[in-house]
Amino acid sequence: QLEESGGNLVQAGGSLRLSCAASGRTFSSYSMGWFRQAPGKEREFVAAISGNGLSTYYADFVKGRFTISRGNAKNTVYLQMNSLKPEDTAVYYCAVRGGDDYYSLGDYDYWGQGTQVTVSS
Repeated sequence: QLEESGGNLVQAGGSLRLSCAASGRTFSSYSMGWFRQAPGKEREFVAAISGNGLSTYYADFVKGRFTISRGNAKNTVYLQMNSLKPEDTAVYYCAVRGGDDYYSLGDYDYWGQGTQVTVSS
């Protein structure tokens, strides 16, 4: 089970830190990712991190603003979001990657329920 937290209402230019905690089983050796879904839009890739935490991957629209990281126990993943924009408003989901493609939604097997991020202008 994955549980996201940290979503909130924030002004443009502000920051938030999302957390994703795994329970019930360990995902410490699995790659994990963050996706987001805005109203009326498809769910899209945001960022991913390898199982050992050494490799990270980002969507172009968050490069330089968002940072993905893993906790020391590797069973928690974070998404530090800086310089937030109104277009970042979405429900953010974390997921565990089971397939080969870091960027593909279909290659993720386990999903959390999501946390709402709202950025006001």
